[in-house]
Amino acid sequence: MPVNPAMTGYSPTPNLGRFERWWLVWKAKTLLLVGARHAATEVFQGILRRAPQDVLALNSLAYAALQDGQQEVAYRYFEQALALSAKTSNAHFNLAFVAELLGRLGEAEQGFRAALAIEEKMDRAWYGLGLVLVRQGRLEEALAALKRNTQLQPMSPFGWYQMARVHIDLHQPEEAKAVIKHLKGFEPKVAAQLERETGLRVT
Repeated sequence: MPVNPAMTGYSPTPNLGRFERWWLVWKAKTLLLVGARHAATEVFQGILRRAPQDVLALNSLAYAALQDGQQEVAYRYFEQALALSAKTSNAHFNLAFVAELLGRLGEAEQGFRAALAIEEKMDRAWYGLGLVLVRQGRLEEALAALKRNTQLQPMSPFGWYQMARVHIDLHQPEEAKAVIKHLKGFEPKVAAQLERETGLRVT
């Protein structure tokens, strides 16, 4: 998932002062806490109408659109947020994430690489890049990206799972077995799933 919105990217405007904006954000977050997501969305939309360059509102509305399955809407919001905060890795990651969902693989790859150019240790971006490269059939490059992801996030099973699948696609069953064996040490259910999917048995 994209990075959750943070309270960044705000500068006062004639239409929305800092304190009023803080109050509206607090109200929206409180609504989210009690499960009133659509009411919170209306608050963020109100902020954006008065402060069109509010990055938090843009990101929050994009995130809400994703939860509603409106990927194109989320893309447009994240695109606007990126235009305002292009120096942040999260902005590039968020847009790349949605671009991948929309099948815009070249754009997604570019976005993940842009995020990594800013924050080389962004494990989510390495994982996203790996998935995009797999979908493009660039398996050796994908494997390198997934390995970097597992170096940065060794206890998450997702990178390991995808890495095993890439080894299978590259006709490297012994390497896949090594990954499954490693997963058995901390995620036995994922290891068992890989054994079922690949037909490999690791003791």
